[in-house]
Amino acid sequence: MEFDWIDCPFDLKQTPPHEVAESFEDPFSIRLLPEFDDDVENRYFSIGRTVENRCLFSVFWTDGKQYRVLACRDCTPEERSFYERKNAEMLG
Repeated sequence: MEFDWIDCPFDLKQTPPHEVAESFEDPFSIRLLPEFDDDVENRYFSIGRTVENRCLFSVFWTDGKQYRVLACRDCTPEERSFYERKNAEMLG
């Protein structure tokens, strides 16, 4: 998985690139596609955990080879609960 960090629109000091990559590599990460719109590039959502157990919510675009993260932040309690509930459903 390759990431494009050129002109990154969020603060990479708050959320370093290696942590963003870890959240995408999380085997239990959840990827969602918002409602499809023919007029704009599709943006996807991802919820995943880092090695340090930080839960991150990301908005990204991909062409299948390269990922461009447009926004990344810590998950809200509701998003963390959604992540845990969906993983429990898959494993249980």
